[in-house]
Amino acid sequence: MRLSEWVSRWQWRVPDLVLHDPDGPRECLVRAGQLIVEPQAVQPVSDELRRWVDRIDPSGRIILRDELRDRPVEVAADITSRWRTAPNHVHIGGPIMLGTATWIGGPEIDIPAPRPPAPETWDPPVTVAVLDTGLDPHPWFAGKPWFTEWGLHPEVLDHDIDGTPDWQAGHGTFVAGVLISNAPGVTIRHHRVLSSMGLTDDTTLAAAIRATRARGHIDITLLTSGCYTADNRCPPILEHELTHPDSDTVVVAAAGNGGSSRPFWPAALDTVTAVAASDETGTIAAFSNRGPWVNATAPGVDITSSHVRLKTGTEGTAPGTEAREYGVARWSGTSFAAPKIAADLANLLREGHTPAQALDSHSLGQPTL
Repeated sequence: MRLSEWVSRWQWRVPDLVLHDPDGPRECLVRAGQLIVEPQAVQPVSDELRRWVDRIDPSGRIILRDELRDRPVEVAADITSRWRTAPNHVHIGGPIMLGTATWIGGPEIDIPAPRPPAPETWDPPVTVAVLDTGLDPHPWFAGKPWFTEWGLHPEVLDHDIDGTPDWQAGHGTFVAGVLISNAPGVTIRHHRVLSSMGLTDDTTLAAAIRATRARGHIDITLLTSGCYTADNRCPPILEHELTHPDSDTVVVAAAGNGGSSRPFWPAALDTVTAVAASDETGTIAAFSNRGPWVNATAPGVDITSSHVRLKTGTEGTAPGTEAREYGVARWSGTSFAAPKIAADLANLLREGHTPAQALDSHSLGQPTL
């Protein structure tokens, strides 16, 4: 599904979305009427815009007047200040482009499916921050000592209470399952950044990266969503956070599911390991983004992992209180290739490699067109 198709179908549910240059070379999805600048530039940029600014919100975003609600990309490009100004880009998760998971069944299923990862503890620990939709108490995780250390962040499965799982429902639980299936002793630090519709934005993601860094050492940060930008440059707020001079965290990001070589951010950033999805032949899947900015590939077609779904008969139940069942599902996307590479890196760190040595290792999947 093209992004323009998804926006036309779902914008009524998320009314603050603006799609700039639909299906064109500068296509990008942004929050209506929002500009992002470095903290020290908020006032100078606001002064330059003067009468076009409605307010500055508590997070430092510049909110434009209603007349410019649909034009934050153009306004940002017209700023003459030395400060780089950008719209607040909306990041999308893979299911928006490819569709939702196919449920296989619960623990009693009688068809080939992955077994729960064997219990394993790594000392010293290797920590992976998973910035996604949440993590449910699936049997694969619920007994892990790390599961509640950062608090509970369960999945939102049916935000609009229509009895149907949302597009991204269960995504974080699925991603975490791929990770621990390949690195069973890893310690996961989960942080919810993606909505159950599969959306986040620059400011939300940047705040989450800061928050995880502030709460203790993170060996690997795993990102499974991203965005395009009109100027094909990384959103400055993300570039700032992901090139932090005091961090030795390895950042792994999904390359995106647009079937394009256009840079997808933050995956295309030089300091990030961008992961494309390969199919059963080992070549890059047709849906996967690709290009010189992609650093690795891993299987991303018909991946099977842990999943959570609504039990039938839960229509009208408040989000978070509906009955759930746990099992496994099958899904495709670069979101599920990225945790495989993150797991490979985690295993290398556990073996004593430095982050630089792990990234240089030939065990990482190399992109194949």
